Amino acid sequence: MNVIQCKSCKKLFQSLGERVCDKCHRQLDDDFVKVRDYIYENENSTIDNVAEDTGVSKKTIMQLLEEGRLVLAGPGGVGVLFCTACKKPIPSGKMCKECEDDVKDAMRSKISSAEEPEPEPKSKGKSGNDPSRKKINR
Repeated sequence: MNVIQCKSCKKLFQSLGERVCDKCHRQLDDDFVKVRDYIYENENSTIDNVAEDTGVSKKTIMQLLEEGRLVLAGPGGVGVLFCTACKKPIPSGKMCKECEDDVKDAMRSKISSAEEPEPEPKSKGKSGNDPSRKKINR
């Protein structure tokens, strides 16, 4: 366990990998439920409407969108988030589907090329007259 500073409240806490303390994590979950329910009932809301009507900060709403926990798919969500690779507007997350697929394909390619065995070095001939080999006189 490491002692780290909570990303949200800046207090020190013992972490098993989380970047926020339990109290802030519970608050984020509560905020998620409020925002999710509000968006479900008000599909075309903007972030400003959601923040004002739920009391959840815009920063928290953006965090939930970037994490992919929420999607603002109506006209109110257009132009809120942009793909980090191609800058196309996206409804949730950090990348559009096309760029995500490109990254996945590149990773698969790297993994498969790393797993391929290296070819055996070619022998210099059957006679054993390889000029790079030194003779040992006895």
